[in-house]
Amino acid sequence: MAKVPNLLGRLGAGLTRMGERLDERRAAAEADAELDPVSAVPVPSATTHTAAARTSSGAPAADSSDETEPVDDHLPEHVPPPPAYAPAVSARPDPVDAVPWSMRVAAAVGWRLLVLAGSIYVLTQIISAVSLVVLAFVAALLITALLQPTVARLKRMGLPRGLATAVTAISGFVIMGLVGWFVVWQVMDNLDDLSSKVRAGIEELKHWALNSPFHVTEDQINQIAKNLSDTIGANTNEITSAGLQGVTVLVEVLTGILLAMFSTLFLLYDGPKIWSWVLNLVPEAARPGVAGAGPKAWRTLTAYVRGTVLVALIDAVCIGIGIYFLGVPMAVPLAVFIFLFAFIPLVGAVVSGALAVVVALVTDGVFNALMVLLVVLAVQQIEGHVLQPFILGRAVRVHPLAVVLSVAAGGLVGGIGGAVVAVPLVAVTNTVVGYLRKYSRENALRSARAVEHAPPQAAAPVSAGDRE
Repeated sequence: MAKVPNLLGRLGAGLTRMGERLDERRAAAEADAELDPVSAVPVPSATTHTAAARTSSGAPAADSSDETEPVDDHLPEHVPPPPAYAPAVSARPDPVDAVPWSMRVAAAVGWRLLVLAGSIYVLTQIISAVSLVVLAFVAALLITALLQPTVARLKRMGLPRGLATAVTAISGFVIMGLVGWFVVWQVMDNLDDLSSKVRAGIEELKHWALNSPFHVTEDQINQIAKNLSDTIGANTNEITSAGLQGVTVLVEVLTGILLAMFSTLFLLYDGPKIWSWVLNLVPEAARPGVAGAGPKAWRTLTAYVRGTVLVALIDAVCIGIGIYFLGVPMAVPLAVFIFLFAFIPLVGAVVSGALAVVVALVTDGVFNALMVLLVVLAVQQIEGHVLQPFILGRAVRVHPLAVVLSVAAGGLVGGIGGAVVAVPLVAVTNTVVGYLRKYSRENALRSARAVEHAPPQAAAPVSAGDRE
């Protein structure tokens, strides 16, 4: 019986030591929590887990304290904060924020320009592949813009639309055919006389060069003529192949003329229906703006074609009369060429005027060529400063730099046809862009006024559940 008190005393002492150790661990955990507020929950150590496991298994507490496994005391329970003297380390910025704003804007503009350039390149390749169809349709548009007012006038006189279209188209094509036949007839009729005058003019130029202050000898002139003859003889095959290619080009021209004629007939007769069908292809959100820009573009095209025809006719008549009274042969065919080349702005006038001067030079001498040059320059000055501003007006006015660049680009892409189409395309594009910009601005102002004058919305009733 004496052993029972000793056993109870020993058990009480073991419980007392275990309580003291628990108090010490609790105090240490509270101290750590005060040092690091983030980790408010103390992390139990491996010793605590071991003691708890031994206690839960039913072993004596005193024995469990003596039999605990060694724990690595070098591992901290939490990461201590850096000292006050340590330098502040800023976080790495976002890569997008690290790029300067100007560079981001340049990159955004650059890839958009690349996409636009690629789209334009693909479009030009497609147009080059079907250039015959595109040029025929564009020519039909230009002819339709010229003839459509006549169709409208005949309809107002009481003719049905089909009959008015047929009368206008047939009359226009007959007139153009007669003009072409007249030019060919004049050239063939005066070809012999022209060739003899060209030979005489060349001899006169030869004598003028021998007596000129440039000290040109007859041997040099003969050598130039011999080199020219040798060049022509050496390139006979190329000239023959060019002639064969000319036959192919003639077939393509006839095909394009037929396509243009059929397209003109359908555009004159079913123009409004074709425009309605085109509008159905446009997205619904952009349809009102395109529907308003279409008539503006058509009026611009009509004004350009009619004004250009009138200006070209005045140039051809004035220059033709001048060279006729100066005695230049083939005055009428030259006047027709001047009329046709007038549809190519700037470049056409220079080429047609140079052709008239060359014909006068080789047929009538230097003095007559200078007089023809004065006539051409005078008429072109009147055209540039009086006729075009008065007839064409501000509706189709394009800056001369834009005219030169557009004619050059059109000539590179589509040859003569591209040069003819370039300026009306730029004029129509200018009108469409200006109208769409004005339409979008007015639409934005209209929406702002609608929001400003809209009645205030009534507040929704608050239910009992929402009130709680």
